[in-house]
Amino acid sequence: MAIKVVLAEDEALTREALTALLQQSGDIEVVAHTGRGDSVLELVDDHQAGLAVLDVCMPGMNGIEVAEQLHRERAGFPVVLLTCDARPGHLQRAMKAGVRGILTKGTSIRELCRVIREVDAGGGHVPLELVAEMLAAGENPLTAREAEILKAAEDGRPLSAIASQLHLSPGTVRNHIHSAIRKLKAGNRMSAVHAASRAGWI
Repeated sequence: MAIKVVLAEDEALTREALTALLQQSGDIEVVAHTGRGDSVLELVDDHQAGLAVLDVCMPGMNGIEVAEQLHRERAGFPVVLLTCDARPGHLQRAMKAGVRGILTKGTSIRELCRVIREVDAGGGHVPLELVAEMLAAGENPLTAREAEILKAAEDGRPLSAIASQLHLSPGTVRNHIHSAIRKLKAGNRMSAVHAASRAGWI
């Protein structure tokens, strides 16, 4: 019996090529594909899919947010995550969301098929080099609020604008930014933003 897969990938050419190649495997059927993360859960339900293959970078919801949604709504649902930029923070979130298969986009279609079968059978696959990077980075030191404020500061907007956007006082925003700078051992606000972004924590 074929493994019913929903494929989510924002680039149409890549999505269509992957669909065609997976269909040739003989035991994997792409029952639906989409370029948006926020339509995955509905497609999984509508097509009674047994597994999702998700790109990390997508509009609507990114692949990690989709994995977290599936974990909440369909605990244990098998997910294979495809990433071109494996940041430690992204991997930590993915694994906490129950993602059992993680592959870089440099992988072959044969390897992707193998991992889909492995995850469908209850196993898992995360490349050792990605695990090593995740362990070296350690746990995310930022609180949810600190991460939210650094994310809002990415475009360099004034502190007052961040405070207004998040409905906080300027003093509260300033305190959280100073705390994040200290935790990340950064020299200033933008250095903290860059450090958190590189690690995948925002």
